[in-house]
Amino acid sequence: MDKWAKIISHFLKPNGEFVFVEFHPVVWMFDDDFKGVNYPYSSKEAIIESYEGTYADKNAAIEAEYVMWNHGIGEVVSSLIQNNLEIQSLEEFDYSVYNCFNHTIEFEPNKYRIEKFGNKIPMMYSIKAIKKEK
Repeated sequence: MDKWAKIISHFLKPNGEFVFVEFHPVVWMFDDDFKGVNYPYSSKEAIIESYEGTYADKNAAIEAEYVMWNHGIGEVVSSLIQNNLEIQSLEEFDYSVYNCFNHTIEFEPNKYRIEKFGNKIPMMYSIKAIKKEK
């Protein structure tokens, strides 16, 4: 995460604004069918999985192996702060703006939740940060 935050800090001008919206790490703890917690909230080891389709088109004729890590919100925020960014806001959302998960329902236009969880888990979060002047 430190390398990621260093790149952001490097390319932002003083007082430049960084806006980040991502899926909440809680969502990535579950298996694809949301039947159980299979992964840690924050992982040091790579998670390697194979999938058919893509998040944009579950029926796409694509098969790929993915390598990913789960990063807790604290790790993300701390890496930005340690690289000269000042957090202006941190918000969590109990819905996704993408219908890319299994077992979702659209409860408002372009807002999706995992049907069995309703509004009980966070699904996305956003950070707004400003690069401090030196």
